[in-house]
Parts: sequence; C-alpha cells; structure tokens
Amino acid sequence: MERSEGKEQPMSAKRIALALVAVLVLALAACGEPAIDELPDEEITVGLSISTLANPFFVTLRDGAQEAADAAGVELVVADSRDDASTEADNMQDLIVQEVDVIIINPVDSDAAVAAVESANQAGIPVVTVDRGVTGGEIVSHIASDNVLGGRLAGELLFELIGGSGKVAQLEGIPGTSAARDRGTGFEEALAAAEDIELVTSVTANFSRDEGFTVAQDVFTAHPDLDGLFAQNDEMALGALEAAEAAGIADDLIIVGFDAADDALAAIADGQMHGTVAQLPAEMGKIGVEQAVAVAQGETVDAEIPVEVEVVTEDNVGAFLDE
Repeated sequence: MERSEGKEQPMSAKRIALALVAVLVLALAACGEPAIDELPDEEITVGLSISTLANPFFVTLRDGAQEAADAAGVELVVADSRDDASTEADNMQDLIVQEVDVIIINPVDSDAAVAAVESANQAGIPVVTVDRGVTGGEIVSHIASDNVLGGRLAGELLFELIGGSGKVAQLEGIPGTSAARDRGTGFEEALAAAEDIELVTSVTANFSRDEGFTVAQDVFTAHPDLDGLFAQNDEMALGALEAAEAAGIADDLIIVGFDAADDALAAIADGQMHGTVAQLPAEMGKIGVEQAVAVAQGETVDAEIPVEVEVVTEDNVGAFLDE
C-alpha cells in the first residue's frame, strides 16, 4: 500500500496544476479578459538612426516616421548621428543592444555605415535604409528619391534659366553619401548633354548652410562672372544665396537647390532662389516605418521603393507652400 500511495502522489500534483490553470482561464474569461493564447503580441520596436536633426529635411523625415509609428502602434527610438560617422556607429550599437526589432538607417556616410549594418545583420536585426543607401551589408529595403533623375532635372533647369549658355558651379554634399554621389551623377548627365555650359568648379560644402556660405564666397571671388550655381541640397543653396547677397551679385546669379525645404520654397516665392527639386521626406519616413513593421511581422517587402521627385520653380511653388 505504501508503494501504491507513493505512485499516486505525483499524479495528484499534476491534476492540481491542471485544475489551477483551468480556474485561471475561467477567471480571466469571467472578468472579460482575453485567454492566455489571445493576449496581444509583444510591441514592435523600430530604431531610426538619422544622419542629423540639424537639417529641416531630416526633421521632416523623422516626423513622418513618427506619425507612421504612432498610427501602427509601434515604438520608434530615434538616434541623431549629428552628421558624424563615429556617433552613428555608437548609435547603431545602442540600438542593437536594445534589441530593437528592425533598424532604419539614414546614414551619414554610405561607406562608413557598412560595419554598423553588418553588426546588425549578425545580431539578426533587419535593416532598412532611407534617403541614402549603404554600400555593404544586408539591406531588406531601400526607400529613396531617384537622386540621379533629380540631379539631372536640376541641371537642366539651371541651364535653361541662364539661357542655355554660360558658366556654372556646383556645391557638393557630404563625400561618400549616396545622395551626393547620385545627384552629382545626374548633374553631370545634364552637363554632358549641354553644348554651351562650362562647369568652372565643383566643391564640397557638406550639405551645410554655413559651409555653403563660406565655400560660395570663395567661388564668387574666384569666378566673378559666374552665371549659375547648383547646390546638391537647399541648405547649401541658401548659404550660397546669403553669400551672393553679401557680394552684391544675387540679382545676377541663378541658384537652384534640391529638397524643397521650407526656407528654399519661401526664397523661390520671393524671387531670391530660382528652383529646387522636391523630395517627399515625410513620405520616405512613413514608408520606412511601414516597411520595418512589415519585416518585423515576417512579411516580404520590396527591395527598392522609389519616391517621386518634382521640379519646383516660381510657377508652381505656391502648390508646395500650400502643403
């Protein structure tokens, strides 16, 4: 009998445990709470490593991403790299340590970001790129404007506005970024197709308004007979505009930028700047988060998602200002 009682004891414990689980499920149901297998999935967390929040373009991109995250009910962790590749590497490592589900990166430098992307790959965290690409590592989706097309359109507009002939200069963005490379490629395509346009200089101003101002001052001093200037973003274009005003040549110089930033749109409406190429940074941020959420949920996403670009001049700037 003692041996028989000893065998029954574990069976009774198992029955008691099963009974407790049944009582718990019934209690939850009675309270109107979902059963254990109906409880919601763990919240998705998306990391956004952004090149800089000192540039209004990327602030708008961040805002678009945040709106999409709020709409989807996911957490968005934003890290500002302040246009510094080392800071970006640290930010990416922090996001990896936090074990976010997906990382969206808008890299400072397309080459320098490769190591950080590869670290995310090794940690099993999918990576999405927005606006600027990365030259290595595994990327599940890239969302960006057609920067080559935009650069070509900007060049064609500039050459048309100066009358089809003359001397022009280019202010380049941050070396190593896909945006600077692609916009420059597009501008060169337009230049190659123009017979009477001379590119007298093409210099880096790092997508910065302050550098756009100082670099443009040097350009205007070296080339006082300049007819037009293309800046690979509006921040540099606005800096060049300030330099042109300071040099007293603003009325004689055609300036075309890229991005359709608010200040640039206002300058075009006032007749100070002459054109820009509109991107949709809020849309890029929105699509980036949507893609990231889809990836986190195990869905297949498109490897490349182009976002449209459009030329803005005084003729249509009002439509963009109304937005």
